[in-house]
Amino acid sequence: MLYSLFLLRDSFRPLNVFQYITFRAAGAAVTALAACLLAGPGLIRVLRARKVGQVQRTDGPKSHLSKHGTPTMGGALVFLSVVVSTLLWMRPDNRFTWLLLAVTLCLTAIGFWDDYVKLVQKNPKGAPSRVKFLVQAAVGLGVVAYLAVSPPNGVYATSMNVPYGKELFVDAGVLYYVLAVLMIVGSSNAVNLTDGLDGLAAGSVIFCALAYAVFAYVAGNVKFSYYLRVVHVDGAGEIVVYCAALIGSLLGFLWFNAYPAEIFMGDTGSLFLGGVIAVVAMCVKQELILPIVGGVFVLETLSVILQMGSYKLRGGKRIFRMAPIHHHFELGGTAEPKVTVRFWIVSIVLMLAALSALKLR
Repeated sequence: MLYSLFLLRDSFRPLNVFQYITFRAAGAAVTALAACLLAGPGLIRVLRARKVGQVQRTDGPKSHLSKHGTPTMGGALVFLSVVVSTLLWMRPDNRFTWLLLAVTLCLTAIGFWDDYVKLVQKNPKGAPSRVKFLVQAAVGLGVVAYLAVSPPNGVYATSMNVPYGKELFVDAGVLYYVLAVLMIVGSSNAVNLTDGLDGLAAGSVIFCALAYAVFAYVAGNVKFSYYLRVVHVDGAGEIVVYCAALIGSLLGFLWFNAYPAEIFMGDTGSLFLGGVIAVVAMCVKQELILPIVGGVFVLETLSVILQMGSYKLRGGKRIFRMAPIHHHFELGGTAEPKVTVRFWIVSIVLMLAALSALKLR
């Protein structure tokens, strides 16, 4: 791990830069980006040769029928580049990065299993939904159990900071742990629902990761956290390295996933992306910022819930042309690339709104 190189700074002074989070975060982003760009073409060829391709719904937008057979399980590319880059640039004694890597591994495994059943074993139902949910919940419980024993900040263990309020906190008590599990499971599935257009999920997660990288850096710095009235979390600064690796890997993935996509993420990637962002939110004690910065994912999930509710309670009547809501706009005549970019714009605005909470107190 490159962090250890700074221990040799007395022999070669420039090696001192390896102790700085900003330098290692930049290195992690570039490494993850390069890994994706180098490994992407090979993975696409392998998946295409093995015919591990997308199966398109016939009742969806007609423009999507041309996507049939496009290589899927591209989330493996994101996973590998994030893990390798983080391990290379992280500080090895930091508990938060190890926690995030563990969550990444577990949720990727669930997604990979589902994709494997659907695409390799050719079972359109995929892995049993109930089992997937139980495994996701188990991962959430594992995270919650760890944070209960070793909280990011003991004083605020079960408290949540209310955005835009001056040192305003809500102590949820034991209920906090229930909400934390729901956050992980809900966020994981929300990104999965959003992954329906070329580049939509990957681009939106980039802005979430960027916002939380800033929060993590501030929370981990004693002076900045005190000045901005943010809960100080010792060691949270190292989360920036993971977030940077995640951003770099998603930028590399977008190189191949941008319209028209050469590869899709699949559950292999989408399930871990949402879950790990939720864990980052808990580690830096900014849980209530998640619905703001992840507003696009909230909107997508609500559109599905409302559509299903309306269909069952109103005798088959629908609110949207199709859910999730990005398909509603497509069926309304808006081209797929335009829908994606507009959702990115919304994500950028929400990211800025979330970051403004650092000063609006």
